[in-house]
Amino acid sequence: MITLNATHQADLTSWVDSANTAGNGFPIQNLPFASFRRRGSGEAFRPGVGIGNQIVDLSRLYDLNLFTDKAQQALEACQGIQLNGLMALGQPYWSALRLALSEALRSGSPHEEAIRPLLVAQDEAEFITPSRIGDYTDFYISVHHATSIGKQFRPDNPLLPNYKWVPIGYHGRASSIGVSGQAFPRPVGQTKPQNEGDAPDFGPCKRLDYELELGIFVGESNEQGQRIDIEQAEKHIFGFCILNDWSARDLQAWEYVPLGPFLSKNFASTISPWIITLEALEPFRTAFSHPATDPQPLPYLHSQANAEGGAYDIELEVQITTQQSRDSGQQPFTLATSNFKDAYWTASQLITHHTVNGCNLQPGDMLGTGTLSGPNADQAGSLLELSAAGKKPISLPWGESRSFLEDGDEIIMKAVCKKDGYPDISFGSVSGTVLKANFKSE
Repeated sequence: MITLNATHQADLTSWVDSANTAGNGFPIQNLPFASFRRRGSGEAFRPGVGIGNQIVDLSRLYDLNLFTDKAQQALEACQGIQLNGLMALGQPYWSALRLALSEALRSGSPHEEAIRPLLVAQDEAEFITPSRIGDYTDFYISVHHATSIGKQFRPDNPLLPNYKWVPIGYHGRASSIGVSGQAFPRPVGQTKPQNEGDAPDFGPCKRLDYELELGIFVGESNEQGQRIDIEQAEKHIFGFCILNDWSARDLQAWEYVPLGPFLSKNFASTISPWIITLEALEPFRTAFSHPATDPQPLPYLHSQANAEGGAYDIELEVQITTQQSRDSGQQPFTLATSNFKDAYWTASQLITHHTVNGCNLQPGDMLGTGTLSGPNADQAGSLLELSAAGKKPISLPWGESRSFLEDGDEIIMKAVCKKDGYPDISFGSVSGTVLKANFKSE
């Protein structure tokens, strides 16, 4: 496992003044990665690191030859458009680059004069997905979400027999994953007929929903046929982002038996542009366990290190704006908050289970956690839960209500790690907007 080191010192400050502002989220202890360019410039996208309200251009930093050995080799891998090359190198190179960046950006660094011209303001940048995502697997690791949804269909036995034994997942669609700011047409498809024996309805989705999740980016790959043991799993995790896995609930209800989600999930998924590295999250580890009355993880899904610190204390929030609220200048309304530490499985367990049959993960692949709901009603990570499948519409402060999303609605998700005596580590935010369906009735 990664351990605390010089990059985690709480009293470190940067010569980038905005990184030292309390609550800015991107202090020198964070150093998240993204792929960016100046907005509207026509420049090539390239990797960068966030510091305060600025981005360090890693492509240009390599040309300065300020770093040595593994750190410089890591910068050389950042010469492409996205971060796959860096991800492929593995944890020793990621750590070497993090340390070199931390030292170069600290107050009093002799490299300030050389690096300052490489800064680009974040509010002047545009982003693409930080990696080329070859494959995407979405899991279902919130027992609170699974129980809440299950009660709607099986009140007396909401969880299926396998849930507490195995991390459940399905293969998603990587091609429709977009970065924050994504706007997409309302999906169209078949829905269950009103009467048994009738033909299904076909048209725009009527029960569009969001899902509050985290994305887990794979770093170093494993060869096909070679499993990743849980003791080694973290070496294959580059970092985390925020993920909104949009869901068409009415399409899903009709199609999911027997093979699971298809058109109800593949039309759009939106991620935040920043990857927060596993090393940056080291101070926010927390213990992981299943309740004593539940089945305990099988031996291949258990390690002492995972039990002692395999979970992470990451606070999550989901907000909504509507066309009406934006027109009247209203602030976004918080629908719910939750925390990743309440998940039923850890990131290491997901990597281990995914590869236990020899499946080969590739640098830049992404795993979704599934909806991250908490134990309380106000910690539900989807409208399906919050509105009780539409039976209890959510009242919004500007006079509207929502059971499911309407055209023009924008969903904003945020994530942050907080700890007394330590700077906040922010994941930034992810937003996405629902457009009118591309549909013509026949």
